[in-house]
Amino acid sequence: MTYTLTGSDGKPYSSPVPGTLGGHRRLRIYGRLDCPAALRALPRGRYVANRVFFADEQTAISAGYRPCAACLRGKYLAWKQRRSAPRK
Repeated sequence: MTYTLTGSDGKPYSSPVPGTLGGHRRLRIYGRLDCPAALRALPRGRYVANRVFFADEQTAISAGYRPCAACLRGKYLAWKQRRSAPRK
């Protein structure tokens, strides 16, 4: 069996190993596979068309995705703070 994962360049590739994180292509969010927000959205259907998977967190970040506010709250708050910090 092969799995389609998203690489650090944002492009899909085949992998013999499943991803450890899921995400939403359009919203550019990544999170745990058991994320309560994603599990609520999946049955509604539209989320499925934009679902992506990542091998690890570094790959998701390199591809330009941010942490999920629901399942990765601490990482999301740190990301948000870094974004709002004044640049020198």
